[in-house]
Amino acid sequence: MSQRALLLVNPHARRGEATRQQVIRQLQQLGFELIEESGEDPRRFPDLIRRYCPEIDLVIVGGGDGSANAAVPGLLDTNLPLGILPLGTANNLARTLKIPPSLPEACHIIAEGRVRRIDLGWVNGHYFFNIASLGLSAEINRRVSRRLKRHWGVLAYIVTGLQVIWQIRPFDVEILWNDQSIQVKTIQITVGNGPYYGSGLLIADDATIDDQRLDLHSLEIQHWWEILPLIPTAMRGKSITGKGVRILEAREFQLYTQTPQPINTDGERTTQTPAQFRVLPKVLSVFMPSSIQES
Repeated sequence: MSQRALLLVNPHARRGEATRQQVIRQLQQLGFELIEESGEDPRRFPDLIRRYCPEIDLVIVGGGDGSANAAVPGLLDTNLPLGILPLGTANNLARTLKIPPSLPEACHIIAEGRVRRIDLGWVNGHYFFNIASLGLSAEINRRVSRRLKRHWGVLAYIVTGLQVIWQIRPFDVEILWNDQSIQVKTIQITVGNGPYYGSGLLIADDATIDDQRLDLHSLEIQHWWEILPLIPTAMRGKSITGKGVRILEAREFQLYTQTPQPINTDGERTTQTPAQFRVLPKVLSVFMPSSIQES
């Protein structure tokens, strides 16, 4: 018996419009009956998922991390599983779930039907798969253009980062966690639910998307050149540690700043400080490769 899937492909994703017909053919060949709706405005995804819930067995989202993020409220309301087609730039969620960039392979993973429950991050009423961030990375995401991402991919973030880093100024943050508090001066705070952020950087070497914890990464440097010794570690695919780097683990964090700081969730600006973060353990079902072991 074929499965019915709601297909939402974001045409603004890096490979969205160019691959839409390929995605449809591949999924139909695998036996899916598709209901295709426009992915032009991801803000509509939750309402579309709720509308079609009685008629479908799963939701398939083609796009980047922001597109998958946009679907979360509808998925939580309906408890439908999510299939991911990585058509964006960094695709950190797909990287975390070991979903390859090859569309035929990504479609086969959905067809295999192996579902796993994963955690979500939450901040001020907004969900995130990967990270919520403020400071340097939030400013990079604000400035990087859609055109650069489409043509240069991950390199667009690196180029924009080089333009931004010498302009960023440290700001004061009070961090509260596990009945502790600390005052820091930082240029960036990243709160991770999954292991990856930015252009595939690791927030913590042992982080997983179902470990029921958040990892907070604070970059506490005063001058832009202090980041240079940290780059080789990041380029080797390891989490950044050492002087000027603070890493904390908890199920909940609170952040307070002297002036409101914008916060990005999975690359989209959604809220600002003061902020309360928490992990929501194993609340969402996603399709993953059958070779991945449950943690």
